Amino acid sequence: MDSAQLEHFRGRLLALRAELQGMAESSAEDSRPVELDQARVGRLSRMDALQAQAMAQETARRRARQLVGVEGALRRIDAGDYGHCFLCGEEIDPRRLEADPLSTRCIGCTEPA
Repeated sequence: MDSAQLEHFRGRLLALRAELQGMAESSAEDSRPVELDQARVGRLSRMDALQAQAMAQETARRRARQLVGVEGALRRIDAGDYGHCFLCGEEIDPRRLEADPLSTRCIGCTEPA
């Protein structure tokens, strides 16, 4: 992979990292503990709030995992390993990286045998 392609992917990864960090900051309010005061909130409203809280927490976990992947991809770019399959060492098709810049496996190693 040439340096122009690496810089293209670095830019995409940096933009994705900024987007994920911004979403994490803006959705921190949704993960706060649910108040269980029955005098102020009805049972169904509490159940809705608990469900919304659980969904927000899972979204935050997924976002954190994706952020770890972005950081790993940026480290691989710096180390010169970006775009190479973890399993076979072959170069990952740039079209695959364009679709998912966090890909760590070529299509041959991803598909079941």
